[in-house]
Amino acid sequence: MCYGHQRRSLSPNRPSRNNNGLVVDTLRERLAETEARLERARAREAELTRRLEEMKRFVSVMEILESYLKQRFHEQQEYVERIFSSLPAK
Repeated sequence: MCYGHQRRSLSPNRPSRNNNGLVVDTLRERLAETEARLERARAREAELTRRLEEMKRFVSVMEILESYLKQRFHEQQEYVERIFSSLPAK
């Protein structure tokens, strides 16, 4: 009799089949939400990676341009120095 009483008192604490179904549904919903967030995060990562590569190319072009302009500036500077050095002193 005592054993039967214990079983009856424990049964409300055990999840019922209906409750298990709700738990499973909740977990499925949470999984779907997590997968959706993961997909959005992957898309964002892909976009940021694309933008980073674009910025790297831009910086590379700017470095090439900077190098070219520095070279041209030094060439012009030397040209001006040669012109002024060839003028007779007054």
